[in-house]
Amino acid sequence: MSRALEDKRVCFDFEIDFSNGGGIQGQGFRLDINGDDISDTDLADYIVADMRLLMVGEVRILNKVIIAEKHKRKPASDNRMHPQS
Repeated sequence: MSRALEDKRVCFDFEIDFSNGGGIQGQGFRLDINGDDISDTDLADYIVADMRLLMVGEVRILNKVIIAEKHKRKPASDNRMHPQS
């Protein structure tokens, strides 16, 4: 099986509230993942870290779907997931 057929990405919407007020949303956001699934908690942690967000309150993951799609980023030292929207 070719590498491209094995690659998985997660497509999802998210809402992030900041503890000091305000928030951001994303729709149809896609991230490369290793494996066949990722928990909402791990996904939220990756979004916050990759976007370098501070003072994050609640993170909600919505409409999560795992899709077979070639990864968009080149592998890095931490191959667990490579964000790319």
